[in-house]
Amino acid sequence: MRAYSVTLDRALSLAATAHRNQERKGSSVPYIMHPVHTAMILLKHGFPEEVVIAGVLHDVVEDTAVTLAEIEAQFGPQVARLVDAVSERKREPGGELLPWRQRKSERIDHLRDADSLVAALKSADALHNVQAMLRDLERNGEETWQRFRGSQADQLWYYTTLAAVLRQRLGTHPLSVELDEAVAQLAEWHRCTAARAAGPAPRE
Repeated sequence: MRAYSVTLDRALSLAATAHRNQERKGSSVPYIMHPVHTAMILLKHGFPEEVVIAGVLHDVVEDTAVTLAEIEAQFGPQVARLVDAVSERKREPGGELLPWRQRKSERIDHLRDADSLVAALKSADALHNVQAMLRDLERNGEETWQRFRGSQADQLWYYTTLAAVLRQRLGTHPLSVELDEAVAQLAEWHRCTAARAAGPAPRE
């Protein structure tokens, strides 16, 4: 894609406005940082402009008042399809919030049949989330887990399962390899935490 794109500029403007009052969980970091990082990862790996734009917009339908119809009207059916494919169903039709694990399980099941572009979009999303989590663990230690609805074990289950499903769709693509490496670091942190909690092994 070209170094400058009017369409990408419009997507960044829409996402920045839609997420303007949101912050990353447990921090003062503007939420827009996450979709921008997601798009940068996709751009770095050479994905088409429509996928990069979907990276910028991937949370606006799930977390803001922007609708899928608006996305399609402004950016076309392919971008709308990609955004829809990675958007979680967070609430029941009556408005009740769905349990965290149910939401994650439903999205993983949906991704099992995803095409390579959807898998790439979700991989970039997950990669930035895991990398940010690892950075926060280094800075803040165990209190990092208090920010999330899912426990430490839940988070490890989710990202391990997700990475495996996405690997089936992307194979040995460098983006999939990078996600696997990040999840392996998260698993190692979990293993070390469990070992410390268990205390020293008894002497024989």
